[in-house]
Amino acid sequence: MVARQTEIKPSVADDEFSFSPCPIRNVLDRIGDQWSLLVLEALEPQTLRFNALRRAIGDVSQHMLARTLKRLEQDGFVSRTLYPVIPPRVDYALTPLGRSLMVPLRDLMTWADRNHDAVCAARRAYRHTAS
Repeated sequence: MVARQTEIKPSVADDEFSFSPCPIRNVLDRIGDQWSLLVLEALEPQTLRFNALRRAIGDVSQHMLARTLKRLEQDGFVSRTLYPVIPPRVDYALTPLGRSLMVPLRDLMTWADRNHDAVCAARRAYRHTAS
């Protein structure tokens, strides 16, 4: 059995996106969506198959998980390995680039966890003053 890693060919839209005048926005727009951080976090400790990844995240739809994985693969954060067996087996794992991204993301996630209550309190206070 020989595993095969898939290669995603960039589309015209992806090529245009890669030449964004703001490299910070270019990267943060891709990883700052609703699901990417959760996918990256779930893959940090181990390689997972699609359904195991979906269970680890919880309330993500099959469509959104597939779409998120494809984008993370296109950006080089996640690898997809297809094994030629019946039924097909596909594993997802962080690439070295994805692992390097987890260093600052882990700090951000820790900060968010520690400050969640303060952020929620600020939102409530703003809502009362804005009304």
